[in-house]
Amino acid sequence: MTKNQNESGLISHLVELRQRLINSFICLFLLFVVCYYFSEYIYGFLVEPYAKAVENDSIERRLIFTALQETFLTYLKVSFFAAFFITSPFILIQVWKFIAPGLYQHEKIAIVPYLILTPILFLLGGMLVYYLIMPLAIKFFLSFESTGLSTNLPIQLEAKVNEYLSLIMKLIFAFGLSFQLPVVLSLLARVGLVDSKFLTQRRKYVVVIIFAAAAILTPPDPITQIGLAIPLLILYELSIFSVKIIERKTEEKNA
Repeated sequence: MTKNQNESGLISHLVELRQRLINSFICLFLLFVVCYYFSEYIYGFLVEPYAKAVENDSIERRLIFTALQETFLTYLKVSFFAAFFITSPFILIQVWKFIAPGLYQHEKIAIVPYLILTPILFLLGGMLVYYLIMPLAIKFFLSFESTGLSTNLPIQLEAKVNEYLSLIMKLIFAFGLSFQLPVVLSLLARVGLVDSKFLTQRRKYVVVIIFAAAAILTPPDPITQIGLAIPLLILYELSIFSVKIIERKTEEKNA
């Protein structure tokens, strides 16, 4: 292959990459506009765990904002978060269409399950936050309120809209990314960088790393940290099991 052919091939790949990125940004922008139109409903959906956790309290709860632009910026943030969440499968499809022509048929067959599994695992991580972790964390934080009998003045929560929504969106994103652990380890096993023996021998180190990562990615409370660490440990064990299956299939193929 000549130098000119190499350059033309590189340029064509860059042009295609640019087109894929443009398609992704257009889709993201259009969904952002749609999500902003329904931002109040999305806001209500994200606030639902807090509302249910405090619905039986004797105190009248509310979310406040302390800056004129805070609610507007919060709606923008919520809209972008929802748009990115919905657009993620389309972005994965664009990535797949870009890399698929350069893959062999057996490589395509091997990668497709991971493209399907990635958004499913992200969704499971988000559901865990929404339906379990956030209600437990809210109850934990509210337990530190005081009626004022021993502190002279009551200590009550006046949660800010921006801070609450930033917290739940951060947790959904952190849990969704963390739940990609089986996908990452399985892909590393397919390219020969890790094996089941390597993962099993380093289990004790991984436990420490997982709890350290949970402490960094979550607020400083035991509920969310343990809520992230335990599923990750389970996913790590499932990853070892999936790597063993990959090794067995590879041995059968080589035999």
